[in-house]
Amino acid sequence: MSKENIVRYTIEDIEAMIARGESQTDWARVDAMTDEEIERAMRDDPDWKDHMDIDWSKAKMVIPDRKKAISIRLDPDIIDFFQATGKGYQTRINAVLRHFVEEQKRSKP
Repeated sequence: MSKENIVRYTIEDIEAMIARGESQTDWARVDAMTDEEIERAMRDDPDWKDHMDIDWSKAKMVIPDRKKAISIRLDPDIIDFFQATGKGYQTRINAVLRHFVEEQKRSKP
């Protein structure tokens, strides 16, 4: 996706658009839906299929700190493995390292 197609709105911009009737969401239809209809629609949505039965009760909101750029040397097969998983591989490497750090902290008295 090129930067020329990215559009950013503030919450005030969005509220003004809704007030002017520029929202593309059919809120009356959404408001009329029952919880069962919403769940059925989510189950039919391929973007939700793998997330419907996740227990979100222990989820916590995390606002990540600003990342610190470093240079690190890793074995080629490690880099190849993560790059093969697609875009965002550096974020996944960070997540693996974070998990390791948290486990180490838990195991020490």
